Amino acid sequence: MVPPHRRDWRTAFRDAARGVGWAVRRDRHLRVHLGAALLVVAAGLGLGVTPLGWAALLLAIGLVLIAELVNTTVEVLSDLVHPGPDPAVGRLKDVAAGTVLVAAAAAAAVGLTVLVPALLHRLGH
Repeated sequence: MVPPHRRDWRTAFRDAARGVGWAVRRDRHLRVHLGAALLVVAAGLGLGVTPLGWAALLLAIGLVLIAELVNTTVEVLSDLVHPGPDPAVGRLKDVAAGTVLVAAAAAAAVGLTVLVPALLHRLGH
């Protein structure tokens, strides 16, 4: 592997995309979040969300996906460093999972804030 400071941007992008692809194949929760993101995008398209609403939705989706990728990284690294059961590693994994929970809750709040008014507007309320 070429040291990171010696790679061109195309190689770095390809390596990063390969990492995301590996995480998607490995992590069921990441696939669930991607599915939810697709549903939110479909709802936004169907409801005619404003550009500001799109910005909020896409940032929220990105936040959740980033949190899930970091969680996957923590889990893989923790298992590599300490493969057996360990209370400290368990706490570390719990905190990483909690990060995803907080991001998902915030994203749900954003989704409701953007999509419910758009739905009500569409229904003529």
